[in-house]
Amino acid sequence: MKIKAKLTFGVGLLFILIVALAVISGWYVNQLKRDTNNILVANYNTLLYARNMLLALEDIDKEPSAMDTFQNNLNLQLRNVTEIGEIETTNLIVKHFATLKNQPANPPLNSLIRKDITELMRLNMDAISRKSDIADETAKKAILIISFTGALCFLIAVILLVNLPSNIANPIKELTESIKEIADQNYSKRVNFVGNSEFGDLARSFNTMAEKLEEYSNSKLEKILKGKKRIETLIDNMHDPVFGIDENKIVLFANDEALNISGLSKEDFIGKAIQDIAVTNDLIRNIIKDIFLPESKINKTEQLKIYADDKESYFEKEVIDINIVPTGETETKFIGQVILLRNITPFKELDLAKTNFIGTVSHEFKTPISSIQMGVQLLENEKVGNLNADQQDLINGIKEDTQRLLKITGELLNMTQVESGTIQINLLPSAIKPIIEYAVKANKSAADSKHVSIEIEMAQNSSTIVADSEKSAWVLTNLISNALRYSYENAVIHIKTEQVNNQVRFSVSDTGQGIQPQYLKKIFERYFRIPGTKKEGTGLGLSISKEFIEAQGGEIWVESEFGVGSTFYFTLNMERKNT
Repeated sequence: MKIKAKLTFGVGLLFILIVALAVISGWYVNQLKRDTNNILVANYNTLLYARNMLLALEDIDKEPSAMDTFQNNLNLQLRNVTEIGEIETTNLIVKHFATLKNQPANPPLNSLIRKDITELMRLNMDAISRKSDIADETAKKAILIISFTGALCFLIAVILLVNLPSNIANPIKELTESIKEIADQNYSKRVNFVGNSEFGDLARSFNTMAEKLEEYSNSKLEKILKGKKRIETLIDNMHDPVFGIDENKIVLFANDEALNISGLSKEDFIGKAIQDIAVTNDLIRNIIKDIFLPESKINKTEQLKIYADDKESYFEKEVIDINIVPTGETETKFIGQVILLRNITPFKELDLAKTNFIGTVSHEFKTPISSIQMGVQLLENEKVGNLNADQQDLINGIKEDTQRLLKITGELLNMTQVESGTIQINLLPSAIKPIIEYAVKANKSAADSKHVSIEIEMAQNSSTIVADSEKSAWVLTNLISNALRYSYENAVIHIKTEQVNNQVRFSVSDTGQGIQPQYLKKIFERYFRIPGTKKEGTGLGLSISKEFIEAQGGEIWVESEFGVGSTFYFTLNMERKNT
């Protein structure tokens, strides 16, 4: 039976019984009221009239109005005749009272009237007794029927109270538990409600839903497993070592290349804390040395030299953070990292071959360039012969070209040292003034030709720096040369030194055209030249300067306003004096 039908039937039946109980109770109460009214109206009034007539009969000889009182009560009694035999008795009273009015002094008549009144009272007393019995019987029936109906209502109410809440609440409770199971991804959960009630329909719908969810889950799980297997196969077939860790630094996966270079097996790697593995494995310790540092200090890319494939190999380490946005949330959550070691050995070998080639060619260029310079000097010697104006111009052009070639080969040789890692830095206490004087002297000829003046401003308490004076002078020379190259005629170049904390800051300022903002971060890159410039240069000078300064523990940078000029800065450490 449907829940709605059960509720309708149970509550409806209870309602009908309550209405029936009310109707029956009302009907019996009305019956009792009618019976009591019969006693009060019919019999009680007759007894009252009879009493009044007896009292008036006693006063007939004394009170003239007693006759009238008797007659009035007699008239009322004539209108209140209700019992069998009462009319005959009342008529005798009327007959005897009429005789009494004609013969007031007749005592036997008085006695007859009293006897008639007594008979009248007896008839009504018997009637009262009989009607009282009827009322008692009616009351007994009312109590019995009302008690029965009330008990039936109570029984039905108890049945509804015991069964109806459980019939509704128990299926809901079971359904709630089943929904919780489904929410916990236990899609095999089923509910069983017997019958064709609404809960039975709901159970069938719920089981259908759970079955579809289970089928979908199984199919999705299969796809996930296939996807996982596909990704694992892809990672295992990568030629670069790669492994992943979760947010607790537990190793989740590692491909064969990672196992090969680390010398570990999967059993010793997968599922273990990476820091525990690093305790006994130098390579892993070197790889993960910075992943426990604060985010701002982590080096996401780094080059490593690892002995692999029976030779020294070069790898570029890249740490990739994995962040996701969980379902129903808005903020990202960190769930782990992937560490990729990209094998750059072939590129390193090619780069080294290129560096060696450039170094060899640059070194070999120096010999013929020196020969050209010697030949030019011989041609300029007046002992050999005098040169006309055209020949002198030609010689000057050759001299400029050889100087330019010599500078280019020098820069290329410096770059090969930087790239090969063979750069030699000799850090010694050095005075600042000689470095500046050397750089200014090296550029004096070019400055004079453009009528550019060089102003020097040195701190009064110029300190001694710890630097490679030759490399530092080369950097300052290069910066002054660049300033001259981009300065207009009759301009001024400012060279300034000042003490900043435990360092000396050098600056070279010009009033040339300046550098456009988008190129400020690129000018220290190798071979970079500002687009559109017609000035000569290889694009290596600033790159080499950066390498030289940073190798000495300093820093180099530029500030420029396009159309106004540029200022190049670099810092070198001061000598620490023993106290």
